[in-house]
Amino acid sequence: QVQLVESGGGLVQAGGSLRLSCTVSGIRFSVYTMGWHRQAPGKPRELVASITTGDNTNYADSVKGRFTISRDNAKNTVYLQMNSLKPEDTAVYYCKASFRSSWNYWGQGTQVTVSS
Repeated sequence: QVQLVESGGGLVQAGGSLRLSCTVSGIRFSVYTMGWHRQAPGKPRELVASITTGDNTNYADSVKGRFTISRDNAKNTVYLQMNSLKPEDTAVYYCKASFRSSWNYWGQGTQVTVSS
């Protein structure tokens, strides 16, 4: 059974920081590209950041320079360090594991709320 369990969300003031974690089980974590997506109320889900098996990273323009994605294959965990948070970063954040575009798994999401 594949499980992706996110943690680390919460309420933070603008300018603050949070670190999200996503721990994966049931798949060979090291061969999967990992990503963080988010969905705000009334908006489509969007890619925030991704990291490949070779540690190549990609970021949405809106978070470049503020967010950092990383992975620890020994712990089957991907992280999203979020600094200088803004109210517009408020959303449910989802972890996603992808392999060759055919195998995709999602976590249940964790709420991030940034107050102004």
